[in-house]
Amino acid sequence: MLELDAVQTLALGGLTLFAGYALCRAIPVFSRYNLPAPVVGGLLVALLVLFAHAQGTVLFKLDTGLQNPLMIAFFTTIGVNASVALLRISGRQVLIFLALATGFAVVQNLLGIAVATAFGLHPLFGVLAGSTTLTGGPATGLAFAPLFEEAGVAGAESVAVASAMAGIVCGGLIGGPVVTLLIRRFGLRSQAANLPEPAPDAVVAAMPDEAAREFGALKSIVVILVAMWLGSWVSAGLAAAGLTLPAYVGAMLVGALIRNIDDRSGWIGLSVPTTDLIGNVCLALFLSVALMNLKLWELAGLALPLLVNLGLQVVLVALFCGVVFRVMGRDYDAAVMGGGFIGFMLGTTANAMAVMRTLVERYGMAPRAFLVAPLVGAFFIDFTNALIITGFINFWH
Repeated sequence: MLELDAVQTLALGGLTLFAGYALCRAIPVFSRYNLPAPVVGGLLVALLVLFAHAQGTVLFKLDTGLQNPLMIAFFTTIGVNASVALLRISGRQVLIFLALATGFAVVQNLLGIAVATAFGLHPLFGVLAGSTTLTGGPATGLAFAPLFEEAGVAGAESVAVASAMAGIVCGGLIGGPVVTLLIRRFGLRSQAANLPEPAPDAVVAAMPDEAAREFGALKSIVVILVAMWLGSWVSAGLAAAGLTLPAYVGAMLVGALIRNIDDRSGWIGLSVPTTDLIGNVCLALFLSVALMNLKLWELAGLALPLLVNLGLQVVLVALFCGVVFRVMGRDYDAAVMGGGFIGFMLGTTANAMAVMRTLVERYGMAPRAFLVAPLVGAFFIDFTNALIITGFINFWH
C-alpha cells in the first residue's frame, strides 16, 4: 500500500485532474454533456480503488488534510463574487428567477424525502439526493457530506457524487428538447435576431501589464485567505449557537461582506475574473482529491432509490420549466431562461450555459437570459441553497 502525505496527495489529485481533461477530450460524449474533468478523473481513480477493493487490495492511503481548505477557498470565492450591485443590473428579473430557483430547491428536497421514506431510508438521504447535489452539484454535495454522515446518512460522499453526476447528464439531455417544445408551441422568436453585430473595434480590452496582473492576483488571494480566517470565527460562533453548518459558510459570508464593502468604497479593487480563476483552480483540485478517496462500494443497495428519485426530479423540473417560462415573461428569452433553469437545477451553471448556447445557436440571441440565468446559477443560488440544506439538516438532526 502506498502512503501519501498531504502534498503528495494533492500532487496525485493534480495528475488525476489532467487525466480527466484527457478523457473529456478523447471521449466526445463527456464534453457534450459537460461532465466536469475533475469528476471524470476522480471517478476513474475511485473505480480503480473499487476494483482493488473487490480483490481484497488497498492501493493507497491518502492524507486529505488540504482537501477542506481547498473546498473552503472555492466557496469563499463564490462569496467574494456575490455582489449586491449585480442584482441592480437586471434586479427584478434576477430576484424573480432566484425566488423560483430557491422555491424549487425546497420542492426538490421534499420530493427526495418522499422517495427516501418510501424506500425506508433516512429522510436526509432525500435532501442529499435533492437540492444538495442537483442544485448544488458535486462540490456542494461533497462539502455537506460530513454533516449528512453525522446525521445518519451512510456513504454520503458516494451518494453525493452519484446523484450529482446523474443530474448533470440528465440536465444536459433534457434542457434543449423541453425548451424547443416551448419555442415551437408558442411560435417564439428572438427579438435580438436582427440586431447588427458590433464593429470589431467597438470593444477594446486593455490588457494589464505583468505587474498589474500579479498585484491583482495577490489582492484576490489575500482577501480569500482573510475571509477564510475571519470566516472560521463566524462558523465557530454559529456552531456555538447550535446551528449545524458546513465549514465554508462563515468564509462565504465574510467574502460577500468584503466584496460589497469594496463595491461601495473601491478600497481594494477586487477583480471578479481573477477571483473566479482562483476559485476554479481550488474547486478542480478539491474535487479530484475528494473523489479519489471515494468508497464506491458504499453505494450497494442504493442504486434503485437514487434512480427513482432522479427520474421523478427530471419530470418535475421539466414541468416546472413551463412555470419559469410564464413567470419570466412568456417570450423567447423566458424560454431560453427555462433551459438554463433546467441546466443548473439538475447540475451546474456550465450545464445551463451549454443548454442555452445550443438554443441560441439555432433560434437566435437571448441577451436577457444570458444575463439573468448565470447570475442566479453561479452566485446567488449557492447562498439560498446552503440555507435550505442547513434548515433541513437541523430539522432532522
